[in-house]
Amino acid sequence: LRPQHAYGILRAADEAKRLGIRRVTLIEFGVASGAGLMNMAYIAQRVTRETGVHFDLHGFDTGEGMPPPDDYRDHPEYYQAGDFQMDEHALRAALPGSVNLVLGDLSETVPQFLSGLTEVAPIGFVTVDVDYYWSTCAALRALTGDPCLYLPLTNVYFDDVLLDNHNSWQGQLLAIREFNDANAMRKLEHHQFLENQRVFRNASWLKQLYALHVMDHPARSTLTTRRGVQRHLENAYLGTSRRREQF
Repeated sequence: LRPQHAYGILRAADEAKRLGIRRVTLIEFGVASGAGLMNMAYIAQRVTRETGVHFDLHGFDTGEGMPPPDDYRDHPEYYQAGDFQMDEHALRAALPGSVNLVLGDLSETVPQFLSGLTEVAPIGFVTVDVDYYWSTCAALRALTGDPCLYLPLTNVYFDDVLLDNHNSWQGQLLAIREFNDANAMRKLEHHQFLENQRVFRNASWLKQLYALHVMDHPARSTLTTRRGVQRHLENAYLGTSRRREQF
């Protein structure tokens, strides 16, 4: 179930281990009934057992269903006020104690959350399922903090980009485009070749997974040397070459 969660969380753990990071933050924007959040919690537990990397999981929602749309950019032909309400009491009773449920307006809860985040547990995977353009804009502000608050490449899954009327001038696709225009050193981009690396290449989630490239992250400005050994490429056409490929 939800392979985009499994890929994003495991990819975050692998990147964290490479950087020597032991704890990673995961976020879901748009919890609704909570099935996705519980799925992420279950996967995170399994990934911890396999990798030793631990996770802090946060779910953001109004707690009262969707608010009214603002204008045409919110795709009111698809979404309306009151959709996707939450049974808060039942969900809190079912969630593991390690999961933090954050309820309220994203324009208020996101800045508060970001101000309390530290590089001890950088954000490693985010899923955005808030449907509206303006809600997505508010969620994406979580990606504009200090560079060390993120993994250098942080995967972001967008749920609402594949329906017929979705386009770059409305909804989440517009929010992504405006985010990229407004942030010189943070870019959200679809992984062009991810499907070539997968067995099931036609899975729709492959089209919905983006990468946040944190280009001002210190790890992206440091060349890691391999004990002073320079890399070279072997050339089989040079019969006298005795060097083995080092790359």
